[in-house]
Amino acid sequence: MGKSVSLFVAGVVTGLLVACLVGSFALRPEKGGDGARQSDKIVLKLAHGLDEKHPVHQAMLFMKKRLEEETGGRATLDVYSGGVVGSEVECLEQVQQGQLAMTKVSTAALEAFLPEMKVFSIPFAFRDATHFWNTLHSPIGKQLLTAGVRRNFRGLCYYDSGDRNFYSTQKPIRRVEDVGRMKIRVMNSRTAMDMITAMGGSPCPTSWGELYTALQQGMVDAAENNFPSFITSRHFEVCKYFTLSAHQRIPDMMIISTKVFDALPADIQTTLQKVADESEAFQRDLWKKMTDECIATTREKGVEIITPEIEGFRKACAPILEQKDYADIRKLYNEIQEVK
Repeated sequence: MGKSVSLFVAGVVTGLLVACLVGSFALRPEKGGDGARQSDKIVLKLAHGLDEKHPVHQAMLFMKKRLEEETGGRATLDVYSGGVVGSEVECLEQVQQGQLAMTKVSTAALEAFLPEMKVFSIPFAFRDATHFWNTLHSPIGKQLLTAGVRRNFRGLCYYDSGDRNFYSTQKPIRRVEDVGRMKIRVMNSRTAMDMITAMGGSPCPTSWGELYTALQQGMVDAAENNFPSFITSRHFEVCKYFTLSAHQRIPDMMIISTKVFDALPADIQTTLQKVADESEAFQRDLWKKMTDECIATTREKGVEIITPEIEGFRKACAPILEQKDYADIRKLYNEIQEVK
């Protein structure tokens, strides 16, 4: 009995130590040489799944630099890329628990945590890029940044992930009727699947890593994403038609654990928000440059870039919002349409 109790106590102690060590990486004060409290350095652990060349990672490094400059070295970011800390959802869950300070997450992935985020995935919810960014910077966009507080995280800023467009292997997509009977790869998102069904196609949720082979072997006829993803994935090698449908604009969001944020000194909170906003502008500029380069590369690779008849796509997708599953975001959607 004594041995069992000892083992139990040892297990509890070990578990607490591990929890403390993991948590310490989220918000880690580092003592100055004199050991004085005022010289503590705040280190915020930030992790994501993108590679280090991606505009989002570069924006994070920019934010790190600006945070150090603005705080005189009192606060910094410890940035981990490439999914070494976990997948997007795993990082989000660690942020909720306060084990990780910050991460980048697609608002599509947030749908499972915050139903209102579905509005970003509604096809043609935004008239164009200007309407999209005006919405994100409006009271609506700011409200959505704080919607996660009830789930233990809050948004600091948005990052651009471009517009999503179709690209296909054998058959060009020039009008909505061309989608009919095509097998189209989509994200594992209910809204994305409803969109393809509304257009007359067959949605095929496929992992990103398996998509190249699926396109090459004809398991799917088409996919949809932005220009940078089309080029970096080398999907241009098997897809010779790229359709400028811009059917969705789904932003990324930089989020921070409320447990961590609330523990920060007020001046650090204010400064962190300031440099996050600066990093958004920095990332948008990088994204535009990268997109322009990828459009040029797409043409160089012999891919036909098609401007489709958009109105047919809009009409086909309009009934989606009337489905029961989207009743909770209709009011929000209508408010977005009022943004100039």
